[in-house]
Amino acid sequence: MPFSANKEFKANPRMVVAADGMFFKSSDGRDILDGMSGLWCVNAGHGREEIANAIRDQVLEIDYAPNYHIAHPKSFDMSNRLLEIMPEGLAPEGMSNVFFANSGSEAVESALKIAMAYHFARGENQRTRLIGRVRGFHGSGFAGMSVGNIESNRKQFSNFLPEVDHLPHTLNIEEMGFSKGQPNWGIH
Repeated sequence: MPFSANKEFKANPRMVVAADGMFFKSSDGRDILDGMSGLWCVNAGHGREEIANAIRDQVLEIDYAPNYHIAHPKSFDMSNRLLEIMPEGLAPEGMSNVFFANSGSEAVESALKIAMAYHFARGENQRTRLIGRVRGFHGSGFAGMSVGNIESNRKQFSNFLPEVDHLPHTLNIEEMGFSKGQPNWGIH
């Protein structure tokens, strides 16, 4: 699982006590570059005052409104803004809906369910085959781990979703060892 390796952590705990910009501060006072953006959720940097103020203002206005049977105007504003800035060709012509999820894992699980529900609604119940990529990470939920294929994340579980095929990983050292620029291996 993509979490702390407890044996290694116990032997050599790596504790961080603060963060600023693109650095963590370790418990012994060192600055450590956060090269993963806080595991991909702090890509604008840590401790940004303008972001903290925007969050504070929003929490004081309304901290949470579930999207079941009620809504908040800002969710519509954000949906419209996303549709406006969507690069041409990335979304189908006439796309007018946005689906918000709480995490990447939840987004993958929901996307797979939406795809299956789409085919079910069209009377194509037999279209249940899913495709992932070998060594791909698609979340820590059950469906995401089924289409993902990182063995160390899967080995303590069994009986994932049936009918999942995995395409080869894009990295193949034998094929790309002396390539320049963008490799062609992942295209196949």
